Amino acid sequence: VDVETTGLLPGYHEMVDIGMIMTDLEGREVDRLFVRLQPEHPERTSEGARAVNAFDPKEWASLGALSPKDAVERIVSFHQGAARGRDVLLVAYNSHFDAAFLDHLFRGQGRTWRELYYYFVLDIPSMAWSLGLRQLDGSSLTKALGIEDEPHVASEHTGLTGADVNVRVYRALRERQT
Repeated sequence: VDVETTGLLPGYHEMVDIGMIMTDLEGREVDRLFVRLQPEHPERTSEGARAVNAFDPKEWASLGALSPKDAVERIVSFHQGAARGRDVLLVAYNSHFDAAFLDHLFRGQGRTWRELYYYFVLDIPSMAWSLGLRQLDGSSLTKALGIEDEPHVASEHTGLTGADVNVRVYRALRERQT
């Protein structure tokens, strides 16, 4: 999972998109989802966030961004189809950040993201640390692992490009284990 947001404060800032790639435990892709969300308070967008993800309310509307309610329904539907009744572990590069924004999105719709995911959350930098890697920021870690990083051009940087790099890092870390 990777989310892009209007800022760093869940509950004040909101998600503008989410990328999800469901894999098996070995990192083989099962399915993927990308959803743009139209935040209810776009005026709260920080300039730092805009510089990372190029969020613009008019552009998002023209790209078919969903309301929070419709986004939650789409995420739940995707999850149910891809998981097929199996327990799913949320894996993210900054798992606390992504989980906090998922929590805020789902609570705003009277639901919980825990209906989708198993109790534990796996943080990718913690995996890297346990294998002796000390390059924990995304670009440094992808370089250390010799894999492609995600785009650093705001208009090309999405939750799905982040989820793609998360899967590449996960696979590379699993290979280092063996």
